[in-house]
Amino acid sequence: MTNPIKTHREGGILQVTLDRPKANAIDLETSKIMGDVFADFRDDPDLRVAIITGGGDKFFCPGWDLKAAADGDEVDGDYGVGGFGGLQELRGMNKPVIAAVNGICCGGGLELALSADIILAADHASFALPEIRSGTVADAASVKMPKRIPYHVAMEMLLTGRWLDVEEAHRWGFVNQIHPAADLMNKAWEMARLLESGPPLVYAAIKEIVRDAEDSKFQDAMNRITQRQLQSVDVLYSSEDQLEGAKAFAEGRDPVWKGR
Repeated sequence: MTNPIKTHREGGILQVTLDRPKANAIDLETSKIMGDVFADFRDDPDLRVAIITGGGDKFFCPGWDLKAAADGDEVDGDYGVGGFGGLQELRGMNKPVIAAVNGICCGGGLELALSADIILAADHASFALPEIRSGTVADAASVKMPKRIPYHVAMEMLLTGRWLDVEEAHRWGFVNQIHPAADLMNKAWEMARLLESGPPLVYAAIKEIVRDAEDSKFQDAMNRITQRQLQSVDVLYSSEDQLEGAKAFAEGRDPVWKGR
């Protein structure tokens, strides 16, 4: 079959485009490919930032491919190394990921977007969790959404399948920025270049701290950080970049990050 995932690499930035007409729905095979792509991104020392977007200008991703399911794809089948969409269960993803939502983003597609660290959206984007209408559960979204937006708003989305336009999604805080559709990818790359210029070891430490602290008491999480029990924090505090940051500040110049 035609590869449903297109990649474009510039410097330390990788753009991953889900391009599976007509709607960019994800079947098992596509999910496995996405997992391999994101695992390679995670493990490549020369790559620092990823952008995930959809092909075309109508759909980011509607989630699970129901036609593939009707043809035999199992809903609880093997999605690959990163779980559904290749990203949301990928262990050790300590690099920034930007979602550039270019249209309809619902179901597993919304779960995929929520797996990114920053969400930029086109001004015509829309969002929903419509699984309730087909008698299924948005399992990852049931975990994520009540932690991202007010509980009662999240539950309304989960229990009714109500659609949110991009302005409401931005108001509730799970969309960072809204841009005209024609400007979306330029803005995503602008954000990616800003992140590319930053300290990769600090990004790794931030992401590991956030994951570790998610279900921890504050002092327990702080103890693990100060005692260097988190690998990325220990690497950061022992790195050349840590010293470079201090020297650059003292010398009034921009730091040169080496990622080591």
